[in-house]
Amino acid sequence: MIRKIISIDEDKCNGCGDCVPSCAEGALQIINGKARLISDLFCDGLGACLGTCPTNAITVIEREAEPYNERKVMEYIIKGGKETIVAHIKHLIEHGENEYANEAFRFLKENGIPNPFDEISELAPKQHSGCPGSKALSFETKENQDESPEVESQLTHWPIQLHLVSPEAPYYRNSDVLIAADCCAYSYGNFHADFMKGKSVAIACPKLDTNKEIYLDKIVTMINKSEVKSITVAIMQVPCCGGLVQLVQQALNFSERDVPVNVVVIGVRGEILQEVSIN
Repeated sequence: MIRKIISIDEDKCNGCGDCVPSCAEGALQIINGKARLISDLFCDGLGACLGTCPTNAITVIEREAEPYNERKVMEYIIKGGKETIVAHIKHLIEHGENEYANEAFRFLKENGIPNPFDEISELAPKQHSGCPGSKALSFETKENQDESPEVESQLTHWPIQLHLVSPEAPYYRNSDVLIAADCCAYSYGNFHADFMKGKSVAIACPKLDTNKEIYLDKIVTMINKSEVKSITVAIMQVPCCGGLVQLVQQALNFSERDVPVNVVVIGVRGEILQEVSIN
């Protein structure tokens, strides 16, 4: 997977070790007098270590790397006790990585480890990922909407941002799914009626969103566990949007089921430029 991850310039690194305590995941160690990334699995790519390096030896790059693994990180940092657990989860929450934070909390619960955030309730994620705006909701679309002069929404559930959705939510089960780049609905005037009607929706930005490896896991879960019937991928004509199609293609490769996937490319003026099936 191509993702953001740190890179260390060995020629610039003086082995001071200032970066090591700044990494809440324990991904950095001083080995043979140089800072080393001990495993791709431990680096979330957020770059908390960058500002601590006095020689500017650390940068964030994009390269082929194993997906960040929150459970592997937790297995490592719990050895450091309560302080390391708090520092790590606080780091995730402060960077808006609620999905990872919730995974860390599940790890603690499953392994019978006391939750140190019980004492710091304002930092602990709520049941719906710590944000009232991400609370799961389902609602009906109105009947006989053609009789209304107003355009009715075809949205049938909330949340829809791919970082926030649960891939096993009831509205994804046995459904036709629309995975759309954020900008599509602003470009294509009749997006609700032509694309969203009868579909369960998830939106994402393949250029600006972080930790997109989570997206891959969620799409695989939609296919395997929620047993979605089909996937429509709506993207803009700009090159960066192709990343969303690549994620779905990767998900198909990792999935146990085959589902039909249709890709629609929308122009910046709102016209449909291309429709193609990729499975």
